[in-house]
Amino acid sequence: MKKTLIYAHRGASKLAPENTMAAYQLASESGADGIEIDVQLTKDRVPVLIHDENVRRTTNGTGFVQEYTLNHIKKLDAGSWFSTKYSDCSIVTLEEFLCWFQPKDMVLNVELKTNVIEYRDIEQLVYDALVRHHLLSRTVISSFNLNSVKKIHDIDAGVQTAFLTSTKRQNLAKFARENGASSLHIKHRLLDKKLLHQCHRNNMPVRVYTINRPSYMQKCYKLGCDGIFTDVPHEAVEYRTRFQEENQ
Repeated sequence: MKKTLIYAHRGASKLAPENTMAAYQLASESGADGIEIDVQLTKDRVPVLIHDENVRRTTNGTGFVQEYTLNHIKKLDAGSWFSTKYSDCSIVTLEEFLCWFQPKDMVLNVELKTNVIEYRDIEQLVYDALVRHHLLSRTVISSFNLNSVKKIHDIDAGVQTAFLTSTKRQNLAKFARENGASSLHIKHRLLDKKLLHQCHRNNMPVRVYTINRPSYMQKCYKLGCDGIFTDVPHEAVEYRTRFQEENQ
């Protein structure tokens, strides 16, 4: 039976502030197979890890990521909104994360946050960073923005890419492939046997987000999804172990 890989969504983001080193460290300790990160660009074009285009929700700052220099954005408190014990957390650069991640026995999903702001050259900057750290072979680069997927494919057709979508579409696997994606990342409500078989017939891995409920985890494991993204990787690992024991 296929083993569904577990990606910690923004790290172990139910246990620590999302996209911080604290959340990534907990994800590593949880037994998750991989980590999912979100990348935006600062004013001085440094890739940083934060989900929203605006810093307001997850820091003590206001305004857009692209309005901050790295030096300025690094001074923000990125943890107190979650808990005062994380007040020392700051926004992480892609470079800092990759230095930490490289020796780990884990896989990586890099989501390019270009569906609202199309950051110039973000695709090349992220690709170059992954090359420097010898991580291309265990990384999937995903985006809701098909232009970003195509750009990565044009830079290097051998890179694993994924089209992120929450929208139903006829022949979704074919559509994704024609736009440079080698895999499909779908919202959980789109998951069904037909789509999964369609993708697997076309050698296209399917990963599902965001899976936090045990019943959804069981469904993904039973159907043989290639991966899930979850805020609670420790629970997902526990339920996968239980599922595997019951279905040996």
